[in-house]
Amino acid sequence: MHTREEKLEAFGRLLDIMDDLREKCPWDRKQTFESLRHLTIEETYELADAILDGDLDEIKKETGDILLHMVFYAKLGEEIPSEKGGWNIADSLNFISEKLISRHPHIYGDVEANDEETVKANWEKLKLKEGKKSVLEGVPKSLPSLVKAYRIQDKVRGVGFDWDHAGQVLDKVKEEMSELNEEVLKGDADRIADEFGDVMFALINYSRFLDINPDEALERTNRRFIKRFMHLEESVNSDGKDLSVMPLEEMEEYWQRAKNQVG
Repeated sequence: MHTREEKLEAFGRLLDIMDDLREKCPWDRKQTFESLRHLTIEETYELADAILDGDLDEIKKETGDILLHMVFYAKLGEEIPSEKGGWNIADSLNFISEKLISRHPHIYGDVEANDEETVKANWEKLKLKEGKKSVLEGVPKSLPSLVKAYRIQDKVRGVGFDWDHAGQVLDKVKEEMSELNEEVLKGDADRIADEFGDVMFALINYSRFLDINPDEALERTNRRFIKRFMHLEESVNSDGKDLSVMPLEEMEEYWQRAKNQVG
């Protein structure tokens, strides 16, 4: 493993390379906060894929890619005059360090917190004391809806707005399903969409009580379905058949075979 000095040297090397690229590379010179935004999002998803794949080598590489983006943003900030709000990487690092110290009084102060839930509850209370008007202010507007719902529920849980046990949440899921079925029978598209959203919100809430991340669970299902369906396609092609004209009953036979063979 690298020593602390080697880690600092490696970070300094990246800062030096970033300076060179910003000065000498035509592509890097053209970049702005806005132009990098979608690339950063893409890199974040690539890291997420590597984590779900359990590929440690890819996680290492993607972590480096994201660090490059953070250093790039800091370089852009450094080019802004200080009187107009300019900042550099040291400001970012000092800010997060002070924030972590402030948000962990059970480590750097005299507050006691012996379990995860107490730590999370203290975290949300501290943010309100820092001037936030709502515990939900920290939920990014551009988060994917499923992830956003999970974060919303986790945030309000931190201030005690939550169910007592999983059974209550499961009852809520059933209640929302019943309301959805009623609206389906009435045929009002807007109300159906509203109730469908309520069902999903309740299911995501239930996932928290089962200690399951709903986004990860859904992605596992997506990957499993893709693997099975691609196996189905290969089997159909190998048998010289055309999937597009195959009866549903025969498709189901191939599907069950794919489930048994690829898991």
